[in-house]
Amino acid sequence: MPAEPRIMQQRGLYYDEIEVGVVYQHAPGRTVTEADNVFFTTLTMNTQSLHLDAHWSAQQEFGQPLVNSMFTLSTIVGASVAQLTQGTIVANLGFETVRFPKPLYHGDTLYTETEIIDKRLSSSRPGQGIIKFRHLGRNQHGDVVAECVRSTLLWQSEAHHRKASA
Repeated sequence: MPAEPRIMQQRGLYYDEIEVGVVYQHAPGRTVTEADNVFFTTLTMNTQSLHLDAHWSAQQEFGQPLVNSMFTLSTIVGASVAQLTQGTIVANLGFETVRFPKPLYHGDTLYTETEIIDKRLSSSRPGQGIIKFRHLGRNQHGDVVAECVRSTLLWQSEAHHRKASA
């Protein structure tokens, strides 16, 4: 009789597995379409003509519609989830900085990397720690189109396993 298969569940990293200074490159990249931009923009009730009106946008400084910067921010953070925080996060604590140094356009491909810039144990939540991430998004030419610093609360592995078995 064959042995039971070993099951490996995809997860992010625990607090104790994360090292300051490490840079994670996330895959795959995400090519952004006009449909993505229009859907996200209308879903979030952002009626900015720079995202929705191609004729008007063509007459503005960039000469074409821009991808909604909140879509770009959501995508660079989202690209990190499977590798870093899937199932190990307690909470997203906030953003310190958010920058969009260059625009993202329809048809551009967004590539994301995350650097671990700080970590410390929580003083009020035993078994958990605060990780500070620097998420960076680049287009297919390597231009930085988005950057943010984000703090999250993650489980320590032993504490999470104790909680799960309780």
